[in-house]
Amino acid sequence: MADIATERSSIQRWQRRLLPGELSEAPGARSARDWFVDSALFALAVILGVVTLVQTWDDHYVLLVALDIAAGSAACLALWLRRSRPVAVGTLAVVAGAFSALAGVAALFAVFGVALRASRRALIGIAALAALAIVTFNLLYPSIGDFGTQTLLAWLVLLIAISLGLFARVRRELVLSLRERTERLEAEQRLRVEQAREAERRRIAREMHDVLAHRLSLLTVHAGALEFRPDASREELAEAAEVIRASARAALQELREVIGLLRDEGDEGVPQPPQPTFAEIPMLVEESRAAGMNVQLDVETPAAEVPVAVGRTAYRVVQEGLTNARKHAPGAAVEVRFSAGSNVLAVEVVNRPAVRAAASDPLAEAGTGTGLIGLAERVALTGGELTYGPDAAGDFVLRATLRWPE
Repeated sequence: MADIATERSSIQRWQRRLLPGELSEAPGARSARDWFVDSALFALAVILGVVTLVQTWDDHYVLLVALDIAAGSAACLALWLRRSRPVAVGTLAVVAGAFSALAGVAALFAVFGVALRASRRALIGIAALAALAIVTFNLLYPSIGDFGTQTLLAWLVLLIAISLGLFARVRRELVLSLRERTERLEAEQRLRVEQAREAERRRIAREMHDVLAHRLSLLTVHAGALEFRPDASREELAEAAEVIRASARAALQELREVIGLLRDEGDEGVPQPPQPTFAEIPMLVEESRAAGMNVQLDVETPAAEVPVAVGRTAYRVVQEGLTNARKHAPGAAVEVRFSAGSNVLAVEVVNRPAVRAAASDPLAEAGTGTGLIGLAERVALTGGELTYGPDAAGDFVLRATLRWPE
């Protein structure tokens, strides 16, 4: 990231030097290129204006010489303001160019600036004024050549200056539009990245709920067994304590991995925790049996036939069903059933009517219902649907229908 920031800073620095101020990221400020161009135009206007003044010297009288030099000097100096005040500079230079030989080239540069930066109405007005100024200038200074030829030639040069200004204006507007489009695309890309990151964080949060709720419910079951069996043998106590220790260690490890993924820095370098598969469902059921649950597993479809994403979702469905059964129906028989069709896998977790826990039982108070909401969203992402609730026999049924394309 530091290298990218350094490279971007270097590019911006060169842009400020080489691009016009209007195209840089700090519009209004004169860039190094602007200083060079303005200095060159000022010098060129003065030099060529002096040459023109010398050529028309014989047509001058004393008052006209003073007016020519004063107006021409003002027109040349005004070129430094042509970027911020193009219309005012253009008007001044064109009016001065009507009688000042020193201001002739400056007026041409000023008209170019009007075509580049001013409105269409201002350009038409100043262009008409410049055309009249050319006629007046040729009438005042007949020594420069034939009136008709010089007038047509000057009008042609004026037309070229206006055309070049308009061409530069269109090119500059195109560059600005492309920059705005690029900035908009970059902003949209950043938004998509943020949305993808936020979606991934929500997915990780659901994983945290699914995994930790299962582990902590196992911990609570074994801790409750120790509480209600104070007369258990040392071997039973040691075995229960080992299960509690192993479950707590696994929960802490999974929590550490999830928290690592949620960090803002280094997300890409943190390895993803291993995701459960359909083949691990029997192991999940065995964990619940070891915790004292009465669970039956009925699987009719081979694990190899189930896609990875669908198998992972089926695992989460079973995990959530067993966790809720331990919380809300302790001691009730639970049956996990699978049935497969053509690109369809049905998962059912059925438990008998819940035995109402005492108000002080933390297991009964732990549920908030968000697990089933998150699970329904997960199932919907696979193109399936999730239903839950009591059936006609009074059993609580959690059913997910998962589909995948051929």
